[in-house]
Formats: sequence, C-alpha cells, structure tokens
Amino acid sequence: MAENTLSILKPSVNNLTARIFVRAAGLDFEEVDVWGQTTTPEFLAKDPAHLTPLLEQEGLPRGSLWESCAMMQYLCNTHGLDRLYPTDPGERAMTDSAMFYLIGTFYPLVARATYPVLGFPQYAGEAATSAASDEIKAQAQKDAEAALAEPLEAFRFFMEGRPFIGGDHPSIADIRLAATLEFLKAIDYGFPAWTTEYMSAVEEALGEAYSEPAADVRGFVASVVSR
Repeated sequence: MAENTLSILKPSVNNLTARIFVRAAGLDFEEVDVWGQTTTPEFLAKDPAHLTPLLEQEGLPRGSLWESCAMMQYLCNTHGLDRLYPTDPGERAMTDSAMFYLIGTFYPLVARATYPVLGFPQYAGEAATSAASDEIKAQAQKDAEAALAEPLEAFRFFMEGRPFIGGDHPSIADIRLAATLEFLKAIDYGFPAWTTEYMSAVEEALGEAYSEPAADVRGFVASVVSR
C-alpha cells in the first residue's frame, strides 16, 4: 500500500495541483478516481466537504486532508521539501501569499469565467446558480473574464527578477498557479506573453511530473472546446 492515497477527479485543475506535486516531490502515492463517488457515505466519512483532491495518510490527525494547498504544505513540511516550499520565513510568506491570493481572489474569477463552458456547477449565490436571465448570466461570465487581467498581473510581483515565485525553481505556489491557468484555455483567453512563457517554463522545469497529469485536464478542455 502506498504511503499517500489521493482521491481525485482528473478533469479538475484543483486536483491537477496535487497530482503534479506528488510526482514532482517524488513521493510514494496511489491515485483513486472518485468520479461520481464524492457524496457516498463512505467518502463523506473521510471528507464531509466532499471535495477533491483528498489525501489519506496515517500521519494525519484525522487520517485525511482536503484542499490542495494545505496538502502540499503538509507534505513539504513532513518530508523536508525545502526546494518546493522554502523554510526561510520571508520566502515562505511570499509563497503562502501567492497561494492564498490565488485561491481567495484569482480562482473565484477563473471559476466564474470557465465553469459555465466546462459544465461544472458553480456555488450558491453566484449569478450562474440564480434565477437571473440567460443574458445576465452571460454578462456575469464576461465580467469575470474581463476582471482576470488585474489579479493575474499581480502575480508578477512575486516573480520580479526571477523566473518563478519560488526563485530559480518552481515552488508549490508555481504549481498551483500554472495548473489553474490551464482552465483558461477553455475560453480562449488572451494570455499575456509572460504567462505563456511562465507556463512553459514551469512545465519544462518539472517535466513529466507536470505534463503527464496535465494531459488529462488538457484532453478534457479540448473535448469541451470542440463540441
């Protein structure tokens, strides 16, 4: 039995983050595709939030952990993976800041802009889940897409004078950002030149650890776009 078990949904960039990480970190892991199973009593007993990815490991207080950023932080801490998650307090704070900004500000806009195209459900309180007209829902999607440019540009702050948020090598924040950007291909987003160079650099640095699981997301996105 592998040391780490990941319950995943292959089309998801949130899951892609964890899938890239365990490969880049060289950890012992197995993946379990739980498509259609996340609301079963068995899954909810381990993950009442019914979220993926889900990490199961004996070292965890409750035996399981969800949220991709928390997983990466935990595994870096337990395995001393300083290259992916720096131990210097200032550098670690910048890594954390980039990840929290992504999940708190940038990703919600990505979801609003791409989920309608990808066929993913959105959250309660969003225009897409309301009784609003199709015109209002479409406008909300366009507004979210237009709003992406400002927070995306803010990530350059973390990379000033170096190729990655992590410096000379991708960090867990880089893995999270590059994986997230994969979904913007679903809406034919006008990527700034620096982002395409950045995504290529992350993939080149991580090699198959990135490209192998990314193929699942890319294949899914391509199938949606071709419909």
